[in-house]
Amino acid sequence: MLNFEEPAAESFAPPVQAAEPTLNGGANTGVEAIRFNASRIRVDDKRVINCQADLNQLVPFKYEWAWQKYLDACANHWMPQEISMSRDIAVWKDPSGLTEDERRIIKRNLGFFSTADSLVANNLVLAIYRHITNPECRQYLLRQAFEEALHTHAYQYVIESLGLDEGEIFNMYREIPSVHDKGAFELQFTKELADPNFRTGTFDKDQRLLRNLIGYYLIMEGLFFYVGFVQMLSFGRQNKMTGSSEEFQYILRDESMHLNFGVDLINQIKIENPHLWTPEFQKEIVDLVREGVELEYRYAVDTMPRGVLGLNVSMFSDYLRFVANRRLKQIGLSEQYPGVSNPFPWMSEMLDLRKEKNFFETRVIEYQTGGTLTWD
Repeated sequence: MLNFEEPAAESFAPPVQAAEPTLNGGANTGVEAIRFNASRIRVDDKRVINCQADLNQLVPFKYEWAWQKYLDACANHWMPQEISMSRDIAVWKDPSGLTEDERRIIKRNLGFFSTADSLVANNLVLAIYRHITNPECRQYLLRQAFEEALHTHAYQYVIESLGLDEGEIFNMYREIPSVHDKGAFELQFTKELADPNFRTGTFDKDQRLLRNLIGYYLIMEGLFFYVGFVQMLSFGRQNKMTGSSEEFQYILRDESMHLNFGVDLINQIKIENPHLWTPEFQKEIVDLVREGVELEYRYAVDTMPRGVLGLNVSMFSDYLRFVANRRLKQIGLSEQYPGVSNPFPWMSEMLDLRKEKNFFETRVIEYQTGGTLTWD
């Protein structure tokens, strides 16, 4: 079974010869004039960033891992409305169906996630896409952007099905401090790269791009989502709100694949540009991850002021440090929280959807290509 908290090392491309730093800011974007009778692209011409080769030619592949992740994501396709919400609606409308603490968890998580995936999508489309100068990596980014839209669709489907106040839910990132602070933390990365005058090709700017990728892939998708994932999937483990839990189970599987792609992308940039990975930059990244842990812990306290669903904030304190250690290790940094263990080992099981009946026993799910994925 795939362990979403471990490095995806087997899928990683073999190390390539590190190139000299590119300092001319002349990276292609894909909208350059088409040069008639220009020489054909060679594999060695390709780079993840600062590539000066034609970006509109998908082949020859250099990063097979990126293309395989694109194929796996396509094989993983699902749609929110395929999941029945009838049992959830009945439970939500029943005054004794859920406690007030349980209702708070559901509303808070819908409030965070419904705008968080839009922030991720905006970062992909408005910030990083034009700076990633490899067509097979871009192919995956396009698929990921679609999946972020799909996730926002899923949250809206749950919100609408339960008859929640859409204004209340979608404005939580403006009105609830624990939700706002995570969004504001992430938006700093997008604003910098979305500046139309931002160009890679210098030491400083290339580090800022790498910082953005770490901020979104490791901290947003690899840390900020995990309190909510544990909480929402815990409902399903207790046979409550099974439709909503199932939506989050499929979203978790997508996000795990996003994380693994991001780790490979970050590590490939490090291989090709080792001069960027300075001790000072590594410390900056560690500090960002530690800040992310504190923000996510505050979110856990806010969503769960009292123990519920067999969970409590002390467990989340350990879990967030455990996950942060894994994320740091995945990009070659030292663990910052020695001795912590995982209080939720069952989370890895949530990625295994190759079952005749799904985990929450709501209905049979047999996707056309689900059997093509290798999770073991």
